[in-house]
Amino acid sequence: MAAVYARYLYEKNMKSMKIKYLLIWGMTGLFLTGQAQVLPYKNSKLPITDRVDDLLGRMTVEEKVGQLSKLLGWEMYEKSGKTVRASQKLKDVVKQQHIGLLWATLRADPWTQKTLTNGLSSKEAAQATNAIQRFMLDSTRLGIPLLLSEEAPHGHMAIGATVFPTAIGQASTWNPTLIQSMASAIARETSAVGGKNGYGPVLDLARDPRWSRTEETYGEDPYLIGQMGKAMVTGFQGTKIGEADKIISTLKHFVAYAVPEGGHNGGSVSVGERALLQYFLPPFEQAVKAGAASVMTAYNSIDGVPCSANPWLLNDILRKQWGFQGFVVSDLLSISGLNGGHGTATDAVDAAQQSLNAGLDVDLSGSGYNQNLLEAVKTGRVDQQTLDRAVARVLYQKFALGLFDRPYVDEKAVDKKVGTKEHLDLARKVAREAVVLLKNDNQLLPLSKSLKRIAVIGPNADNMYNQLGDYTAPQPEEKVKTVLAGIRAAVSKNTQVDYVKGCAIRDTTASDIAVAVRAASEADVTVLVLGGSSARDFKTSYQATGAANVDSGASTLSDMESGEGFDRASLDLLGDQLKLLQALQATGKPLVLVTIMGRPLNLNWAAAHVPAIVNAWYPGQEGGLAIADVLFGDYNPAGRLPISIARYVGQLPVHYNHTKPKHHDYVESDAKPLYAFGYGLSYTSFTYSNLRVALAEQVDDFACTVRVDVKNTGNRDGEEVVQLYAIDEVSSVVTPVKQLKKFTRQAIKQGETKELSFVLTKEDLKLWGLDKQWKTEKGKFTLLLGGSSDDAKLTGEFVLAKDYAF
Repeated sequence: MAAVYARYLYEKNMKSMKIKYLLIWGMTGLFLTGQAQVLPYKNSKLPITDRVDDLLGRMTVEEKVGQLSKLLGWEMYEKSGKTVRASQKLKDVVKQQHIGLLWATLRADPWTQKTLTNGLSSKEAAQATNAIQRFMLDSTRLGIPLLLSEEAPHGHMAIGATVFPTAIGQASTWNPTLIQSMASAIARETSAVGGKNGYGPVLDLARDPRWSRTEETYGEDPYLIGQMGKAMVTGFQGTKIGEADKIISTLKHFVAYAVPEGGHNGGSVSVGERALLQYFLPPFEQAVKAGAASVMTAYNSIDGVPCSANPWLLNDILRKQWGFQGFVVSDLLSISGLNGGHGTATDAVDAAQQSLNAGLDVDLSGSGYNQNLLEAVKTGRVDQQTLDRAVARVLYQKFALGLFDRPYVDEKAVDKKVGTKEHLDLARKVAREAVVLLKNDNQLLPLSKSLKRIAVIGPNADNMYNQLGDYTAPQPEEKVKTVLAGIRAAVSKNTQVDYVKGCAIRDTTASDIAVAVRAASEADVTVLVLGGSSARDFKTSYQATGAANVDSGASTLSDMESGEGFDRASLDLLGDQLKLLQALQATGKPLVLVTIMGRPLNLNWAAAHVPAIVNAWYPGQEGGLAIADVLFGDYNPAGRLPISIARYVGQLPVHYNHTKPKHHDYVESDAKPLYAFGYGLSYTSFTYSNLRVALAEQVDDFACTVRVDVKNTGNRDGEEVVQLYAIDEVSSVVTPVKQLKKFTRQAIKQGETKELSFVLTKEDLKLWGLDKQWKTEKGKFTLLLGGSSDDAKLTGEFVLAKDYAF
């Protein structure tokens, strides 16, 4: 099927399609006496490519252009009492633009102005999408259903859906199998209410934490990102597009979006072809080869070419080299950015033709293509075959998803699929596995549940939205378990738990450090919860893209210091947080710092003075329970950092796998990060021994098998994340000082030894050579095995006798 479809995309023309369908109609006997006409594209027994052919042959140019327009969906329904129906806005835009897709129809947040009051419950969401599809099928000429795309990076961004940890926390689990299960749950909830396309995973390589969207990424390493990306795609889509309870995935953001100059969201990036091919593109390639059906272009330009009009990226790399057969969608308004911020198109028509000719199929906004693309087609700047090819890609996915044959969802089944106990338990599990224990002097943790008095302090101790992250819908208070709630649920009835906020994240007008100090002084131990926030409020103003405007002149500052649009110049704790931390430490009472944040913040003072530090990123709705599980020893933490935590902004970029040579120290500081990629502690200990490296070279490939014994030498069961790094000692081009190649998260009981093995092939060690060809070069490779990028327990090596080509 894939081969037929690919051949169709590049070779078909309108004349052959019309001839073909005269034959199909005659052969299948679709005109039966006394029966209604069944058009070929509505015949579910025909191959999808044939159905696409037939439908394309019936469409006007205006309808084809419309199929490439994806509009903002939350304006397309109306809610009145218990009734939800298609809005007049939908009917108007369908009549005027013949649209083919909607985005974020069920989204609720301050930008959309959809609240718990005027937004849609899960059942109402299903009613809304059914009403929308019913209008499309019953009231349009060809009855083409809409493809509804929804935000779903850490849960469907809709009221009632389960909120999982954000991606940076997901990556901290180092457990792709768990993340695949999480993605399956998100797909089940999204599909149940009518969404058929989930935005995610975000596969950007985050190497500048000043950038506002770091929380949405899987961190700084291409291999880890690739493994997480494959897990998300498989969880979303299943083994075949169109499976029950599944959706198609949209990979974001293609490409190199997360390393903008100065950390400015959407800014230009400075990376070369080799860096793109070896580091930034591989996570996308892995996800594409896992079957991803859609890819979103990034806002930025690369070497002067905007990603939304880059034929090398969209056609040469994505389609020709990787064999991608899905559709490419712009980020919101990015086509307009060509004749806007980028200044590479003379007008909107020029921008439309540049994007479509470069291989960008779908316009997220409805304004980038629409009349502009229609004008480009009519004036010959875009030929009919190019337009048909883009439309066919969209239609193919609609047919594959079953939208023509099963356009409606079962409204009665929603409660059995959305926000279920199974999904809540899964959210807690992901949050627990994401917790990273950064410091634990003198085994202060785990805490006893029988302590007489615990002080829980800090701006993130009992603020539900501050632990959910960006791209989160409004939540009823009882749904989200804060750290305070988690601690109260964990301890005995005889333990007194006192709560004092102490200060806000940014605002300093209502700090009450003295009260916090008094509470800490009277307690046996203090749990202080600091960090950041991506919580949007209804006072925040937004750009047309949905990014927040930073209002530095507001009289009262919101907590939000992270999330799309909130780039940072420093990484310091904002407001009075450091003052609060220092005041509580001065009491002399045991102090545990819990950080809830969307990016690595400056923890220098805490690392030097606080005995125990636990990092939870944005842990989602069950995060408070998960954190309490770790604090009181019901769960032994094993999370590992997917991104390095810098000492100073001046160190950036500080990723572990920078290219040679090794970094030398600064005048004021060494060059090492405070906490390195892959770092994380446990309540138990592990030893590594008996490293064995066996190389078997063949004609076209090799297999290097690496075996190691890992023993739990502590006094409790635990999990170890075993990491294998490689160094290409001498190469024709500059390579990283070290690079993660394999990893596994293993549960090992107290006193137990497990033999673990990894296999490296030429694919794992390839580089982009001077001759612009992929190859694995002969020579010596050093192997590092351990529980962190900066803590190799064992070192081995092997030597390749020859080069290996691809």
